[in-house]
Amino acid sequence: MKRLRNFLKHQRAALRVGLAAVLAILAAAAILALSTRAAMGPPPGSLDRLSGTARRLEIVDRNGVPLNVSYINDWNLHARTPLHEVPEFLITAFLHAEDARFFHHSGQDWRARLAAVWQNLRAGRAVRGASTITEQVIRMLRPRPRTLWSRWVEGWEARRLERLHPKRQILEFYLNQVPYAANRRGVAQAARYYFDRDPGALNPHEMLALAVLARAPSRLDLWRGDRRALDRSIEQLAARLEDAGEFHPKREPFGEFDLQHPPEPVNAAHFLRFVGERRGPEPDGGREARLRVTLDAGLQAHFQALLNRRLDALAHRDVGNAALLAADHTSGEILAWVVGEAGEAAPGRLIDSVRSLRQPGSALKPFLYALGLEKGWTAATLIKDAPVVDMVGMGLHSYRNYSGVFHGPITLRQALGNSLNTPAVRTIAFTGQGEYLDYLQQLGFGALTRKTDHYGPGLALGNGEVSLLELTQAYAALANRGRYREFSALAESEAPWRQARPVVSPEVASLIANILSDPYSRQLEFAGGLLNFPAQTAVKTGTSSDYRDSWAMGFNKRFVVGVWMGNLDQRPMRGVTGSIGPAMVLRAAFSRLERRAESAPLWLSPRLARHEICAATGVAWREGMNCARRPEYFVPGSAPAQAPGASQRARAVALVQPAEGLLLAYDPRVPPEYQAFDFVLRGVDEDDQVDWRIDGAAPLRRDGPRYAWQLERGEHRLSATVFRDGRILAELRETRFIVR
Repeated sequence: MKRLRNFLKHQRAALRVGLAAVLAILAAAAILALSTRAAMGPPPGSLDRLSGTARRLEIVDRNGVPLNVSYINDWNLHARTPLHEVPEFLITAFLHAEDARFFHHSGQDWRARLAAVWQNLRAGRAVRGASTITEQVIRMLRPRPRTLWSRWVEGWEARRLERLHPKRQILEFYLNQVPYAANRRGVAQAARYYFDRDPGALNPHEMLALAVLARAPSRLDLWRGDRRALDRSIEQLAARLEDAGEFHPKREPFGEFDLQHPPEPVNAAHFLRFVGERRGPEPDGGREARLRVTLDAGLQAHFQALLNRRLDALAHRDVGNAALLAADHTSGEILAWVVGEAGEAAPGRLIDSVRSLRQPGSALKPFLYALGLEKGWTAATLIKDAPVVDMVGMGLHSYRNYSGVFHGPITLRQALGNSLNTPAVRTIAFTGQGEYLDYLQQLGFGALTRKTDHYGPGLALGNGEVSLLELTQAYAALANRGRYREFSALAESEAPWRQARPVVSPEVASLIANILSDPYSRQLEFAGGLLNFPAQTAVKTGTSSDYRDSWAMGFNKRFVVGVWMGNLDQRPMRGVTGSIGPAMVLRAAFSRLERRAESAPLWLSPRLARHEICAATGVAWREGMNCARRPEYFVPGSAPAQAPGASQRARAVALVQPAEGLLLAYDPRVPPEYQAFDFVLRGVDEDDQVDWRIDGAAPLRRDGPRYAWQLERGEHRLSATVFRDGRILAELRETRFIVR
């Protein structure tokens, strides 16, 4: 009986211990379950949304080359390949390398995990992992420290992920986001990084390498990793595939690695910003996978290198910034939008110098002469190249040519081709400053917003501020038979920007192009051959005051290119003109562009009339005339001049100086007889007679347009009467000025 009681007592004690153990296990299991659930967080939603790839727009060039690719991201945002486009052999290689039972487990593979533990115990070190592909996806989505607890939580999250998403979607996500070296993610980026090809163009050897590299991307890196270890791993994977009947080396060529460095990413950040502004924000709820733009990535990279090399060559001349814009003027599409800086210390490195406002200098002159032609002048019209002085504020400004040489009467063709300043000032006096400003605004120069008197006659020499984009679009109008339109940036239809409107008549645009492409027209000031391109190209350079800006603009039968150089902090360069700096880049740019299209001459309007003229006088050449002759083109209705200087003699007479309100300084240290001031008339010939009347005194008759008047202190009144061939040509009213 005693034994029975002791037995029952022990049984009750054992039962209590067992019950306590069961309760403890249940409690531990409950705590583990609760802790696991808490660590798991909320259920994942869309894989795209979790990876941040939803509604991310890929921008590609006209040939499909990505332009907004960045590898400093947590995810592969652009080079994503649908699962059905991934080669079947590459998928099979990944499954055998990472998760052979992927399509047979529910997120966790306990059989593989136990086999890995046993193999690691036998080896005495970690030689094999057992994470499923789904668990690796969880690790990408929610990175955690690599601990046993993390592995436990990841396994249960993987099970939940597989309940929410199909296997093929998880596998596609994995193949597009698996990490590789150099911040690359996914098989498409890796294939480009190592072989510069898409996954479908790889041989079996290269596909096996991608599958093996995913396990240790840095240690086995094809460029700088352990190549022997990589080869061993590839051989082992190939053997497993052969055993499984998935690979037959004797029937399928294994292939060799064809390593190719990928091209450097195209620098098109400023252009993409312009595209964003042009396109506007994406509508709410919209989703667009790819946007094709007009830029040519190959040209962009080539022109970037070209511009940077020229900046390096001009570093000793203090050139810090540059820009190049190239477009197809027949379609209006932008092909290259390049911004260059001379190193890290360059001023305004983040500023888009294609759209920065700068003074164009002589690069603006073609449009002035175009307006002159529209108003009745011809390419043979004589314009006087001699000193010009104009009123600026209460003082005088003397205009001169860049070379300091004056050539006397020259034709409009020579005035434009040689980029002479004093003929340009005389031309704006003919066209009118206000009318010229309106003309420029019709040609897209929206930055010229000030009133006419702000610019004055200096507008003829490009003293207003414009952008390279505006200037290149205006040159494209000359190339496109006088029709202006804004450039397009999107490969899709851009109806508002593709609308071309006539601004310059086709005949005048054609004539300006002919002048700018004519070596004869510029031989007075540009005798070298730098601006004479192999194929007919209209070329114009420009330099602003104090060498702050230098320009080279040009167009041929199909393309238009503009180049600017300077410093965005307004520092002057050291003697860099348009010919010294940008013209070299322009010449090289057209050399590259001409490889893309067959050379052809510029369009010449069939309505232009061709006549022989005397080269020196611009009059129609006739038999018996003793003068050098050359052909010239004329807009219909404008006959060649019949007498030398006829166009000049027909001009209105005007007082150039003194201007109304002019203030002159009398220097008491200089003898009075050495202090004189020139009265100057415009539109008066040397054989004309002028009666100068000062302060109402008796008139002083002199020949020609000038009279040196001896200074006298006080307020003065000046009037003049001009006689030609004994008849009164003009009577000028009084002008008041002061000498102090």
